[in-house]
Amino acid sequence: MAAVELTGVSKHWGRTAAVDQVSFKAQAGHLVALLGPSGCGKSTTLRLIAGLETADAGTITIADRRVTHLPPSARGVSMVFQSYALFPHLSVAENIMFGLKVRHVARKEREARLKRAAEILGLQQLLDRKPSQLSGGQQQRVALGRAIVAETPVCLMDEPLSNLDAQLRLEMRREIRALQRRLGITMLYVTHDQVEAMTMADQVVLMRNGVVEQDAPPAELYERPATIFAARFVGTPPMNVLPAALVAAAYPKAMASAPPGRKAADLAIGIRPEDVRLASEGFPGAVVALEYLGADTLIESRIDGDTFVIRVPGKVSANPGDIVHMVWDPNRTHWFELSSGNRVE
Repeated sequence: MAAVELTGVSKHWGRTAAVDQVSFKAQAGHLVALLGPSGCGKSTTLRLIAGLETADAGTITIADRRVTHLPPSARGVSMVFQSYALFPHLSVAENIMFGLKVRHVARKEREARLKRAAEILGLQQLLDRKPSQLSGGQQQRVALGRAIVAETPVCLMDEPLSNLDAQLRLEMRREIRALQRRLGITMLYVTHDQVEAMTMADQVVLMRNGVVEQDAPPAELYERPATIFAARFVGTPPMNVLPAALVAAAYPKAMASAPPGRKAADLAIGIRPEDVRLASEGFPGAVVALEYLGADTLIESRIDGDTFVIRVPGKVSANPGDIVHMVWDPNRTHWFELSSGNRVE
């Protein structure tokens, strides 16, 4: 197993910093998700680790070996791309073994690795087929097979499930996580889908505008977001974040857990939708829309132009235009500094 560590890594496109002083460590044998919106620098970071791009500054270490300026072939990593990158004229077996053949791995060893990978991924009956004869999920397994036979201690994945439908994504998430644990490899997994990151990863590196916004286990990212951006990016639906002064004016009890010595005018208050409940009195909001999901209902309300969403069990008898009152446990409140967006304890 091999740890991957980045220290002060930067990459510029002209005057634009695609990656700016990024530092984090992926522990050996862990699955680390690089999460963030499009253009945040997560794929560029992965390509820097792979050696497909050259860092302008900083160091990249894999298995305690500095690889910042080494070619991709010398870094001990395998990579699975979003497009799968399968050769249409080659069979499944030939696609899986292509890299081994290029590296002049002995035929007997190639066949042994192919057999192991096919058994792990359930591809034994598909080895003679061409990619055009496979479903999307099967093609994804072939791409995974190519990474497995490389037998590298580090595997890099760049949004590998984005081309699959929702049900297949769910199945493949479980398969990839089980595969990573079974092989004991270190995996860095790029995604813009917070569900993938939260359900698969041991560690999530949340990125924004080329910098690391928060680096933490999934539970900590959800329960203690470091910034307003992190609070709103993680969670479905996302956390409600409003100016504390707006909340205090209509619901003074909300300030019971406010950080001592801080003025409401300088703070933002954050509440997860599932931590809010309806009451006869409390914070008032005008209902805009309702989404009945079976087990629960999402109620979207407006407070002075700001959106406030709550999740309540079962079906709710309310209509757009109704005024509802909402309350929550002050101890479930998150506090942020309005000027910087940073968390305040």
